[in-house]
Amino acid sequence: MADDDNGSGQPARDARERIVITGASSGIGAATALAFAARGARLFLCARGEAGLADIAARCNAAGGTAETRVVDVTDAAAVAAFAAEARDGMGGIDLWFSNVGIGVLGKYQAVPIADHARVIEANLIGHMNDAHAVLPIFLAQGRGTWVNMISVGGFLATPYAAAYAASKFGLRGFSQALRGELSKQPHIHVCDVYPTFVDTPGIDHAGNYTGARLSLPPGALAPQTVAKAVVRLTRHPRNTTVIGAPAIALKLSEFWTPNLGAAMMNGFLDIWTKRAEAGQDGSGALHAPPTEASGTDGGRRRPDQRRKAKIAAGGVAAAAGIGMAGLWWLRRRR
Repeated sequence: MADDDNGSGQPARDARERIVITGASSGIGAATALAFAARGARLFLCARGEAGLADIAARCNAAGGTAETRVVDVTDAAAVAAFAAEARDGMGGIDLWFSNVGIGVLGKYQAVPIADHARVIEANLIGHMNDAHAVLPIFLAQGRGTWVNMISVGGFLATPYAAAYAASKFGLRGFSQALRGELSKQPHIHVCDVYPTFVDTPGIDHAGNYTGARLSLPPGALAPQTVAKAVVRLTRHPRNTTVIGAPAIALKLSEFWTPNLGAAMMNGFLDIWTKRAEAGQDGSGALHAPPTEASGTDGGRRRPDQRRKAKIAAGGVAAAAGIGMAGLWWLRRRR
């Protein structure tokens, strides 16, 4: 919908949502772009992969939105700032900015090249900080806006075999909390964190891998469209924390009461998995260069029949955490 004269002699503001998404060429970013496009939103999309961006933009335009794309590496602060200014000027403002870039590398810490670890930190943490640094002045000038920070449950639970990923996600959670403190006197500017569990996206094919095994997903992986719906809801109902795929209380309790136990158990599981899984080829994946072809939204590994098992398991974690808390409370009372 273009701006029209509203009878006052002034052009009427285009009422469509004005959305920016980084990491929009595949996976959750692409699914979210399509979800907003179905609502008729105006979109500025960026990523490293030109082919993926072109594919998603065409699909967004066909779905009822309007999408413009730019090839941007979010680790380049100047490029992100220029992209933010272009999005603001092109749409007349920004309502929601979705910082979605996320990459990973799997393997024992010492087995992964330090350059790959550094790349994960640069993209997952510094990249999101670059996003926020570019868009917050725009929000402050507008007096409103929503910044959505894609984190993952890795921001609560340590992930052996993915030490740099864990560092980036724990860092993102602290970064968001600090920003919310700084913006506490700005009631119409929101910092929203999103914490999905495992999601079936092409990202697993793009990841670096030094495990010697072919990467797979655990039971109950989410569809990227499920995460996209949660992000879209934040436009109307912003909230600090959105956990998708597991009870938020279970994550918080497990982090508080048994962080080392959980990491040790996960490490033991991965030790066994790498020995038994189908052999894979080690390498840095798409960490240092984007995919040359479009990869779409889905990873193609999801098994819907396992969703119930995953929910039961998540409930078990919450119950175990509750029992542990009760036990600790009883012991303290006995002292």
